[in-house]
Formats: sequence, structure tokens, C-alpha cells
Amino acid sequence: MIERRPFAELGSANHGWLDAKHHFSFANYYDPARMGWGPIRVWNDDTIAAGTGFPPHGHADMEIITYVREGAITHQDSLGNIGRTEAGDVQVMSAGSGVRHSEYNREPGTTKIFQIWIEPKTRGETPSWGAKPFPKGDRSGRFVTLASGFADDADALPIRTDARIVGATLKAGETAEYPLGDGRHGYLVPASGSVEINGIRIEARDGAAIADEPVLRVTAINDAEIVLVDAA
Repeated sequence: MIERRPFAELGSANHGWLDAKHHFSFANYYDPARMGWGPIRVWNDDTIAAGTGFPPHGHADMEIITYVREGAITHQDSLGNIGRTEAGDVQVMSAGSGVRHSEYNREPGTTKIFQIWIEPKTRGETPSWGAKPFPKGDRSGRFVTLASGFADDADALPIRTDARIVGATLKAGETAEYPLGDGRHGYLVPASGSVEINGIRIEARDGAAIADEPVLRVTAINDAEIVLVDAA
């Protein structure tokens, strides 16, 4: 089962400094049919104007993954962490028992991110934050794990949930396979480019909600940058 969720039909909120598209119900956007996908609760497609951003605010008991598509995001939190994450790279925050953070675009141009929230396996854990570069060339023609709740994914950023976030960059005509497995929830979004997933066409920034597809065969119709969450 692969359900295409066209970009034009996503929830939206334009605050001037922030132009947000919501794959699932979030803030003032509510759709009872799109409350989440398995443990995935949020997938926001955010465009942040230069010199603006999210002021300090709090979270608890959520795994929050930020994939930077363009520009860079500067993070600061109540744990004392400060970091700048550039396009193609990833940061993760395990909110745990509670943390306050800000996310600002300190760049001269627009920053674009995917912000993904996944429910954790346990609640009340010590909060943490981390970031890591993932050169796009290293994932050319194949899926690479960016963040993971599995110990054997040693090169990925750790998250506290039964999930993986993977990425791939495919040239037009290239195909990459991903073993989603039985009983898993997949959610795939092309950050750019168009792809076919097991024969279903997905355009740039569309969502694809996937279940009962043990193996995903993803073919780029044109050059594509892909982000996929594989969750319980």
C-alpha cells in the first residue's frame, strides 16, 4: 500500500517569516485522517526567512529530527548545546524529560528544512542533542542511515525509538532498494526531484505513506534527493 499525499493538498500556515507545510495534523491544521503514521507524529516542510526562526520553546518526550534541505539552521538549547547544521546534514534532539531550544536561520538567504517528530520508546529520559554531516556524495545511488534507534547503525545519529531515518541521492534513471520489512510504516518525501516507488509516481515534496511493502524499489525520474522514515 502506497498512498500519495500531494504537496498541494498538505496543511499549510504562512506566518511571513515561516512558510510551513504539514504532512500531518499540527498546530492549527487538523485532519482526523492524518494524525500520524505509526509512531511518526509530525513531518513539517518549513521555509524560514533569513534572520528569523523559532524562539526558545519547550518539548518533552519526543524524538525531533531536522533535515536541512537548503541553507543552515543554528540550534541552541537549555542543555548548553549550540550548533549550526548545513544543507544535507541532520540534527536530532531527544526531548526526554524536557528541554527548551531555539532554531534560527542566521544565514543571508532562505533556509528550508524537514522537521520530523517520532514518539520515543520510553518517556522521561535525560534529554540530548546531536548533529552530523552526511555528504550527499556518500549516499549517491543508495540509501544511507542518517539517524537510528538500532545499535548496529553505528554511523548514524542515535534516536530513542524503533525507527530509522535514511536518505539517498539518485540521478535520473537510477534505482535504489530499501528493505522496509513486514509490519513497518514508511513515509517517504523527495526533497527534490520526482521518483517512482514500486511503480507509484511521487513528485517533489509529496508524501508517500507506505505499509505492507516489504521491499521498496525507488527509481528517480529526474535527479532526486530522498528522505525516508522507517518506523514500527
